[in-house]
Amino acid sequence: MSHAVASPFTGPISGAPALPTIPLRELAPWALFFGLLGVLVIFFVSADQGAVSVPAGTAIHEWVHDARHLLGYPCH
Repeated sequence: MSHAVASPFTGPISGAPALPTIPLRELAPWALFFGLLGVLVIFFVSADQGAVSVPAGTAIHEWVHDARHLLGYPCH
């Protein structure tokens, strides 16, 4: 009594849909948006000490306090 082991890959499927391609012109604005958003987040995490904070006080500094230490920024 022999048991044949089926291969998990049986070859390409002839009717499989092709992966869509995204043109660079459609991707570039989103990449720029998220890049600028990332720079803004890094600013608030790394440089904000309350002196140039958009809301007055040290609220943002306290919200990102642990992230500053995790990234190695001294804050006190």
